[in-house]
Amino acid sequence: QVQVVESGGGLVQAGDSLRLSCTVSGLTFDAYAMGWLRQAPGKEREAVSCLTAMGRSVWYSKSVKGRFTISRDNAKSTLYLQVNSLKPEDTAMYYCVVDRETYGWCSESRTNDFGVWGQGTQVTVSS
Repeated sequence: QVQVVESGGGLVQAGDSLRLSCTVSGLTFDAYAMGWLRQAPGKEREAVSCLTAMGRSVWYSKSVKGRFTISRDNAKSTLYLQVNSLKPEDTAMYYCVVDRETYGWCSESRTNDFGVWGQGTQVTVSS
């Protein structure tokens, strides 16, 4: 059984930074592209970023590109999202997601369709 556990969220001020982490068990971590989605109350789910299995290809949404950095440590089965220059509009529950197939590529549509989710970690940015 695949388990995905996110951590690292919190309440911060605009301009601050956080590092979100996601630990995955129950699958061969280095065979799957991984991503982050977020969802704010009353808003649609938004794909934020994706990183391929071996870390060679990355995708970011326009809203976070240049401020967020996705990375992974395959030896630790852990995915990260460094979030800098946070804005109030970044406030959301952030979910770590796992691709449905091995060695897939990254895109907005694929990330939105990734099959396994964690419970989420809340990021709240005050102005």
